[in-house]
Amino acid sequence: MAPLCACREAVEVRRQDPRIGRVSRVDEHRRQLAGLADWEPYLRQHSGLPGPRANLELVQAVAEMGDLPRFVRFVGSNDEFLAACGAVGLGRLAAEGRLDLLPNLRRLASDPRWRVREAVAMGLQRLGDADMDRLLAEMEAWADGGPLEQRAAVAAPCEPRLLREPGHVRRVLAVLDRVTRSLAASGERRTEPFRALRQGLAYCWSVAAAALPGDGRQALDRWIGSEDPDVRWVMRQNLGRARIGRLGVDWVADRRARLDASTRPAMTTPPQWSGQPSRRTRSKP
Repeated sequence: MAPLCACREAVEVRRQDPRIGRVSRVDEHRRQLAGLADWEPYLRQHSGLPGPRANLELVQAVAEMGDLPRFVRFVGSNDEFLAACGAVGLGRLAAEGRLDLLPNLRRLASDPRWRVREAVAMGLQRLGDADMDRLLAEMEAWADGGPLEQRAAVAAPCEPRLLREPGHVRRVLAVLDRVTRSLAASGERRTEPFRALRQGLAYCWSVAAAALPGDGRQALDRWIGSEDPDVRWVMRQNLGRARIGRLGVDWVADRRARLDASTRPAMTTPPQWSGQPSRRTRSKP
């Protein structure tokens, strides 16, 4: 299995849109699965694992064609690819109204296998496609959970196609603020869950901020001056993303300079992000 730090695939998983993926490949997998009573040999053969990239088109095909008993069996498997397929499938069923399956996904969010955790985010994004308000309500609850639940709470809604309504973006910014506050307060920083949460925050802030630049600038400014080294790393990573340019080239350059400054003013933990609309149409230099 590829190491946990294989982050390129993680980003690709989160960006994959099940509605506009490689349709021909998904359809081919659907056709093959339709003729099989036992899917598992086919899934193992075509999973793409071990290797740098799992077969995401096959994951989508399984999620679209499977049923609850199959998904439950898959998530209980020791096979990482089968478990990932099952997680996305549970997300599809939740999007179709089986909200009672959300606790199952919450448990899977803390699975030790990183591909399964990414699959949970993919499954939750299907719920967001169907009912973004319901997804956000669930993620607001998960934000009070452990580090890996918090990671799912920010990774699932931080998908550009889900962030089209300003009200939704403000709620996501508020979740990011809460989770970043938790990161800064953590006393267990050498654990894998902490590192996974930090890595998730390292791109999620830029996705949400770019979706609503005025509010995004205001929300990021609450953390740019933090003295916490992990928060500063998270902010620096987000300011290096191409999408963050939507907040303004001068604004980004100024905040990056602040992070790189050799002398940094002391800062206490900032007040909680209110989630209210920004009154500024542009940032001050």
